[in-house]
Amino acid sequence: MTSITLVGTRLADVGREFVYGGEAPGCEGCPYRSQCLNLSEGTRYRITGVRENAQTLECAVHDAGVRAVEVEPTSVPANVPSREAYAGSKTSLAGPCPHTECPSHQYCVPEGADFDEDRKVKQVLGEPPHDTCYLDRDLTLVEFAPEDE
Repeated sequence: MTSITLVGTRLADVGREFVYGGEAPGCEGCPYRSQCLNLSEGTRYRITGVRENAQTLECAVHDAGVRAVEVEPTSVPANVPSREAYAGSKTSLAGPCPHTECPSHQYCVPEGADFDEDRKVKQVLGEPPHDTCYLDRDLTLVEFAPEDE
C-alpha cells in the first residue's frame, strides 16, 4: 500500500530504502508533522516515487529541507534458523549477534525486523554470505514479506 510522506531532499531517490525511526527532537512544533510522521515506526520502506512538482519545505531536522515522496513497506532480507526457512512459514530471527565483522551480520541483525516478532517468509534466498557462523547457528538467508502482506 503506497503512502505519501516527507523525507529529506538529499534522501529523496526512487529505490532508496529506509527504516522509519519515528519523531526526532526537532519535529516538535513543526507545521508538517502530520505529513511527515505518518509511517509505522520500525518498518522498512522503499521510495517508489518522488513528487516532482512539490515544493521543498523547510525542516529543522534536514538541512536542505524535505520533499514529498511515495513509499511502500518493503521486504527485509534476514538470516533465520534453517529448520524454519521455507516460503510461507512464519519465523523469527535467531537472536542477537555481537560479531559485527561477519559478512552476515546485516542479515542476522537486519534493520526493519525485531527479534521478538514472527515474520512471514516470502522467499528463500539460500546460503548466507558467511562461511562459518561464529555462534554455531545453522542459518538460511530469506526474504521477510513486507509488513502489510
